[in-house]
Amino acid sequence: MLTMKDVVREGHPALREKAKDVQLPANAEDKKTLEKMVEFIINSQDDELAQKYNLRPGVGIAAPQLGIKKRMIVVHTTDEKEQLHSYALFNPKIASHSAQQIYLPNGEGCLSVDREVPGIVPRYAKVTVKAIDINGTPVQLRLRGFPAIVMQHEIDHLNGIMFYDHINSKDPFTPPEGASPIE
Repeated sequence: MLTMKDVVREGHPALREKAKDVQLPANAEDKKTLEKMVEFIINSQDDELAQKYNLRPGVGIAAPQLGIKKRMIVVHTTDEKEQLHSYALFNPKIASHSAQQIYLPNGEGCLSVDREVPGIVPRYAKVTVKAIDINGTPVQLRLRGFPAIVMQHEIDHLNGIMFYDHINSKDPFTPPEGASPIE
């Protein structure tokens, strides 16, 4: 079982390198890693297990956050209608996105960042993501709102980008023109 001790923190080189594509079909080791990532995120959202194993709650994780430089991510969250969005993906890519931007009014957090980084992180309101799921099936996901934000955050990790790289350092609390807050 993965725990917070397996999550690399700011300053680790894997967080700033571009991850390599997973060779497909995925081998047993890569599938097992992705399964453990799913288990970790689900466990982190269970109050009892999170407390027992000292897990910070998360809604997504990328392989580079475990020091693994491969294009694998997990997203496990709900949207504004409480619909579950649970994905375990190999080689995800944003195929298209809206012009409209959104942001979380309280900013974003990250399992690899042990400090608060205040500021607005602009994200696309809608994204279409193409990937291969854990069963080897090609998928195309159309996401909007919070699940879209989480997906963009995790895909950024695969490209060596941290959420705070998107914050305007000169004016961290002014949203980009036309961007909308979401709750």
